[in-house]
Order: sequence, then C-alpha cells, then structure tokens
Amino acid sequence: MQQDKRIAILSPVAWRTPPRGYGAWETVASNIAEGLVARGWDVTLFATADSVTQGTLRSVIARGYEEDGEQDPKVVEILHISEVMEHAAEFDLIHNNYDFIPLAFSRLIPTPILTTIHGFSSDKIRAVYRKYKHDAYFVSISDSDRDPELPYLATVYNGIDLSNLTFRPDPGDKLVFLGRIHPDKGVHLAIEAAKKAGRDLVIAGIIQDKRYFETLVRPHIDGRTAQYIGPVGPSARDLLFKEAYALLHLNELPERFGLVMAEAMAAGVPVIAMDRGSCREVVADGETGFLVNDTDEAAAAVERIPRIDRAACRRRVETHFSIDCMVTAYEKVYARIFADRARWRTLPTRTTRLDGYVSYANQEVDAPA
Repeated sequence: MQQDKRIAILSPVAWRTPPRGYGAWETVASNIAEGLVARGWDVTLFATADSVTQGTLRSVIARGYEEDGEQDPKVVEILHISEVMEHAAEFDLIHNNYDFIPLAFSRLIPTPILTTIHGFSSDKIRAVYRKYKHDAYFVSISDSDRDPELPYLATVYNGIDLSNLTFRPDPGDKLVFLGRIHPDKGVHLAIEAAKKAGRDLVIAGIIQDKRYFETLVRPHIDGRTAQYIGPVGPSARDLLFKEAYALLHLNELPERFGLVMAEAMAAGVPVIAMDRGSCREVVADGETGFLVNDTDEAAAAVERIPRIDRAACRRRVETHFSIDCMVTAYEKVYARIFADRARWRTLPTRTTRLDGYVSYANQEVDAPA
C-alpha cells in the first residue's frame, strides 16, 4: 500500500475530534485518521484546535461551535472547509467527512476528494451530490443508505475503537437507550417498550429536540423505572453498558449506520432494533439481538435476550466494525483512486465516468507522485 501518499482527513467542527461525548461524525473521522497513522500513513487531520491526533493537526477553529455558543456555525464551517481547500495541492487525497459543502470545490482543485456520506440530512442536499457525482468519489456507510444516482466506490462500515469498550460476559438488569434525544431516534418508543417488558430503562444522550423531550420523554422520568442521565463520554458509556441487559434502538426513520449498536455489541450487550435502514446490516437477527417492527415485538424480544450469546456480539464487531476492518476497506478505496488518478494525467475541469472510474479531458498536468 502507498503509505507515502499524503492524506487530509476533513472532520466536522461541531465538536472536538474525537468528541468528549456526542459527535458521531467526529468519532468516525478520528478513527479513520488514527487507524491510518497506526499503519504508517502521512495523515493531516483538519479539525478544531483542541482536537487530539497522532497525525498532524491543522485548524483555524479553536473549539467546536456546539461547545462555544458565541460562534456562528455557518461562518465556522466556511472558514474550516476553505482552509483544507486552499492547501489542497499539498495532499494526494482529501477524505471528506463533512457532508456536501466541500464538493463545491471539487472542480477547482487538482486533488481528488473522497466523501464518506454519513447520511442525507435532507432530500434537498442530494442535488449537490448529484451535481458533482462525476467530480468526486463516494463511499456509503451502509448498503441501505445509498442514493440510486451516485456512483459509489464501496460501502465501508464505520469502525469503532474496541479499546474503549469492555466486554462483559454477564448481563446487567436494565434496558438502555443511548443516542440523541430526538423523535427520529424513538426515545418514546423505548420508554413504551420498557414499560411493556416490565424492565427499568436508563436514557443517555444529548437533548437535540427540547420540545420533544419535555412533552414525550420527561413526563415518564421518575428516577426509578425510567431515568435520564444526560450525555455520556467513553468512560461513562462503558460503565452504562455494564448495567445493560439489552440496548433499545427503536429508530423512527431508516438508520444510516448506528454507531451505538456496534458499541453496545462490542461490550457484549444485545441490541433490539427496529428493522429499518441499516439495522439488519449491523445486528445479526437472532444472533446478536433482534429486529422488530413495533413496541410489542420489542417487549417480546426482551424476554428472548437470554438466548443471545454475548461473546457472539463482541465477535461480530471485531469481524465487521473494528477500526482495523474500516481502515483496511478504506485502503482498498484509496488504492483504486490513486490508480485512477495515475491513469489520467489531466485537470478535473470536466469529467466523464467510465466503468466506475473518472476520466478527465482538458489541460495536461503531472500525475500525483
């Protein structure tokens, strides 16, 4: 593999990379960067100035805009993204983990952009991806979360840091919800299922929709059968999984990947998830948890949790969702991009995709070293 290539990892700047608590995209960007560095790659991480990396850190933003309310998110976003683009020529590849905005630079720089699409937050942003679908490269994080018009190079599942998650062969006695407190994540469904199953529920995560929390979640919080403990960082998350009998992941919308499902299984905690989106790609139904369609099925699945081998949960993550698995897959994607770029020695001013590769027509330049 061509570890002499220079890779820029563009991380979001809502939170620190890696995040202290919540921050799914920042978590993945960090795991990619650190996994590559461990394998000898020359990696520069573009992230907030308080970020932590074994590679080279470059930043123009002091702290994440979610951690510093004085900042304007849009201003921070543009300053951050433009920084990597203005230095694009220093790199052989920009690995974009910042959604669609960086694609607007793809026709203006000589460096290829690989975008990991962490999900489509709105159908409206698909127009940007489709406009630049022949000017950049794309990876999906699950087979289920794909746009039919985009020419993906691969699906690369997110990889998690197993060193932060202790495998526990013995179950706790509580059901756990961990994630954003938002209607999309179905916290109210987790509360309903836990009541039907007669099990105590612990809810952890940032409150992203305050009205939803106040109307559909808080009225059920009594500190005993249902308790809310707020956001949790890696250490607190690990202790929370020690208490867990099972994780409830009853998402209302199709899941894009679902880091928390992999994190729970890494700790040996079975997952009960709605059969929507990527859940059936992450959870092996009947082996590492159960896929359900409503709260009645979820409650019934709680009774079947003793059938799940907690060691099998850990093995599934080690086999499919570790940092090593993810980085190996990205190295294959990188190799394909570098081979493609070496084949065509021209500027990306106008492009045509042939057989899954990008060809370029215009002014001759030297191929990347």
